[in-house]
Amino acid sequence: MKKKIGIGVVVLLIGIQFIRIDKQNPEITEGNDIISILKPNEKIVSILKTSCYDCHSNEAKYPWYSNLAPVSWVVGNHIEEAREHVSFSEWGNYSTKEKAHKLEECAEEVEEKEMPLFAYELMHGKLSTEDRELLEEWFKKEEAKV
Repeated sequence: MKKKIGIGVVVLLIGIQFIRIDKQNPEITEGNDIISILKPNEKIVSILKTSCYDCHSNEAKYPWYSNLAPVSWVVGNHIEEAREHVSFSEWGNYSTKEKAHKLEECAEEVEEKEMPLFAYELMHGKLSTEDRELLEEWFKKEEAKV
């Protein structure tokens, strides 16, 4: 009986590999992204690119483990939900009110250590306290300008 269950589990794990996620990034509109519009310093650009853009932009880089179901489904879902909250690649399409709200939310999420997600940090490394503070300050400063 255990052998049949084991074989069933293996067949299931192999079978689910054929249920693939869509890894195609949406088109990037030149000059529409938050970096082009707000022109942050190099340090902030680096933090955004390494800690935020994999999920919150149209420039997602799918890691090797995103090829393995069911992990791929979780990764795909995280990216889809992240872009719904804020896509830094679509920054120019947001209204002034939306921009202010999104900047406020970004500062809050970073401050409360809700972003980057724990699972993301496990695989990609933690955001340092210094970088977290710099990013939070930048979001707040930019919100005040809106």
